Amino acid sequence: MRRKSPPRPPTRPIDSPQPKSSLLSGLNYIYAAILGGIFILGIGIGIAVSSTANFSPENVASRDFIDRSAPNAEMCVQYGASAVSMDLHAFLTLSPFSVYVSQPLMQPGCVLRSSNWAVLQRNNLVSQEEVNDCRRRMNTFGFTGSVEGNGADPKIYCVYQNDSAQNLFLNGSGGNAVPESDRF
Repeated sequence: MRRKSPPRPPTRPIDSPQPKSSLLSGLNYIYAAILGGIFILGIGIGIAVSSTANFSPENVASRDFIDRSAPNAEMCVQYGASAVSMDLHAFLTLSPFSVYVSQPLMQPGCVLRSSNWAVLQRNNLVSQEEVNDCRRRMNTFGFTGSVEGNGADPKIYCVYQNDSAQNLFLNGSGGNAVPESDRF
């Protein structure tokens, strides 16, 4: 006994067009165009919001703002790195044991690479003895105020790069130590 195969659906000739609903396909193109427009508008608004520069001193939110605010900004970027200098006083009492910290004074500053100390020596801002002392302690110089002799008295400090202070914003739990190539 021979089995019958199930009946096949009727086939159309290859060259016959598929029936389309012109209203439905038109709506699909309009819908796609609207979604594309919203997408492009969203990207544009996102770029505009993220690149808006805020020049108010209450919100120092970018490295560019700190670079522009540094004393002798071009020299600082060329020979070191711009920084935020914080002057504060800490008081320690032993009986009772307690620590008190004053309100910090924050101002733009600059940290020089140790290979560029000649900038300070050229302007007679540090002596050879101060350079030798700072070099012996494997430190570098940081300053606030202009070092290019335009009337402002710069404050120059021999500063130590503290690698044990970890950036807790990296990896959420302490980050990694600074590589040796980033040392000043």
